[in-house]
Amino acid sequence: MTETIRHYFDAFNAGDTEAMLACLSDDVAHHVNEGEIRRGKALFADFCAHMTRCYREDLTDIVIFEAAAGLRAAAEYVVNGTYLATDEGLPVARNQTYRLPAGSFFDLDHEGRITRVTTYYNLADWMAQVAA
Repeated sequence: MTETIRHYFDAFNAGDTEAMLACLSDDVAHHVNEGEIRRGKALFADFCAHMTRCYREDLTDIVIFEAAAGLRAAAEYVVNGTYLATDEGLPVARNQTYRLPAGSFFDLDHEGRITRVTTYYNLADWMAQVAA
């Protein structure tokens, strides 16, 4: 099932939300680093639209791990980004760049669709980088 995860990250780097959505189950649970769990593709799409407005990001150095007969996966990567528009509750955006290690954890169903995405990064590190 690592091909699903690879496709998900390729779609992310291409800015192709529709291709990302195609990797997800209809009832996907999206656990973001800060905030509430979003359930379903519609809320995931809303999140992606918000992120596209506020950030331009490219993921590099992606390493994907698979477990539980392909039903669980994890990935670590580096987020290379530009802060484009001020996000509510965060510092003012001035096209600051950042480089941030991050990781994601996934559950997949037997058809290879992602049923859970959990993403972690160090928010304090990001804040320090965009404040500089």
